[in-house]
Amino acid sequence: MGWSLRFHGVGNASAIELGSSMATIERDGQPWLTIDCGGEGLSACLAHYGRPPRALFITHTHLDHVAGLERLFVSEYFDVARRGAMPVYVPAPVVPLLHQRVGDYPNVLAEGGANFWDAFRLVPVGNAFWHDGVRLEAFAVRHHWPGTAFGLRLPGSLVWTGDTRPIPELLAHHATEGELIAHDCGLHGNPSHSGIDDLVREYPPDLLARCVLYHYASAADGDALRALGHRVARQGDVLELAGPSPGALVG
Repeated sequence: MGWSLRFHGVGNASAIELGSSMATIERDGQPWLTIDCGGEGLSACLAHYGRPPRALFITHTHLDHVAGLERLFVSEYFDVARRGAMPVYVPAPVVPLLHQRVGDYPNVLAEGGANFWDAFRLVPVGNAFWHDGVRLEAFAVRHHWPGTAFGLRLPGSLVWTGDTRPIPELLAHHATEGELIAHDCGLHGNPSHSGIDDLVREYPPDLLARCVLYHYASAADGDALRALGHRVARQGDVLELAGPSPGALVG
């Protein structure tokens, strides 16, 4: 069955009806690596798979991307067979921010005896990391504040921008093998997010043609982006991916 990308949510922080932006890379129809863990996105993920993600990559710590981690703590910590097994890959500069957001509540269990990260296998990552025998890349994007938000590349298959302004110079480096580009884009941009006018202005047509847009404000905005001729993800969409490039595989 190969590789695919399943969108659990495609909305911005205010678009509850679209689900928080979150997706899972699937391999042979099974969850392989889930990107982010917002509340509504996690609900959709659990409803589809019937179980928690196998592994997580966290792009940044705004709550529409990490609020589901508290719920996952409960499910993972109290299942002895899973406790401490789920890898959570986090770009190293984001680790202290994530801990402040979700891990630093005093005495995470009223009964005591537990640390938040006991439930997971926290893996700080740099420019590249390995998951299940495949090498992925992480790169800083332009969102809200420098060094706080990151994109993800599965070479040859997928570039996930996370929340970002336009990043033509980064995509010229990280999207060189025909990857599908899942790109933050609303009908209108702002200092933390891309608008469609921004992408049309800054991306060449062949790059924009590889983009599928998510993180928009409403179903109506999604329809408006489609009417302009762009590919726009809907919650629940599953997109076929090319397999990772040989250089990303062990052996």
